[in-house]
Amino acid sequence: MSTPIMILILLVVGYLLGSINSALVVSKSLMGYDIRTKGSGNAGLTNSLRVMGAKPTLLVLVGDIAKGAIASLIGGHLMGSLGVLIAGSAAIVGHMFPLYFGFKGGKGILVGATMIAVFDWRVFCVAIIVFVVLVAISKWVSLGSIVATCTVPFLTLYWHRGDQGFVPMMVILFVMVAAVVYMHRGNIVRIAHGEENKFSLHSKKEK
Repeated sequence: MSTPIMILILLVVGYLLGSINSALVVSKSLMGYDIRTKGSGNAGLTNSLRVMGAKPTLLVLVGDIAKGAIASLIGGHLMGSLGVLIAGSAAIVGHMFPLYFGFKGGKGILVGATMIAVFDWRVFCVAIIVFVVLVAISKWVSLGSIVATCTVPFLTLYWHRGDQGFVPMMVILFVMVAAVVYMHRGNIVRIAHGEENKFSLHSKKEK
């Protein structure tokens, strides 16, 4: 099978898997409403916790990890590390713009984190430490997500320079960073004004 065909397969498979938005499935099937009509309007993990509570959000967590892992592992099987990033990034796009839900989804942070964990556990661990420290200090999940994501290309540069497919890998990662920053643009404005929602372990349910 030629490389272009494999890339096309990974893009399609990753996107279709990513389009299965766990937060929307759980909110519609178990809670009886569309998560995008509640809270911040985002079909992601943080808004799910605020709106639905811990137990339904656990199902969202498992679903998002599963689809990111499956897509990334398929990519790794077919094309190695580069395949992980191709299929994983396609899953992120599917999560943000899901085919099955009117192209309106979440921000793809958890799916992206799963992709990075499959890609390189060292990069993942450092990024997670950055995330946890920033959230612990600032109480802003979005700030931790943005900064942790921004560390990924530079950690990859440190550990993977010289690898086969290094240049396209870096291109994919920098595009991912740009997408995360863009999807968090509203959060960035609120952070700048000190108005961003603070993280709390006490979830809030909306009627």
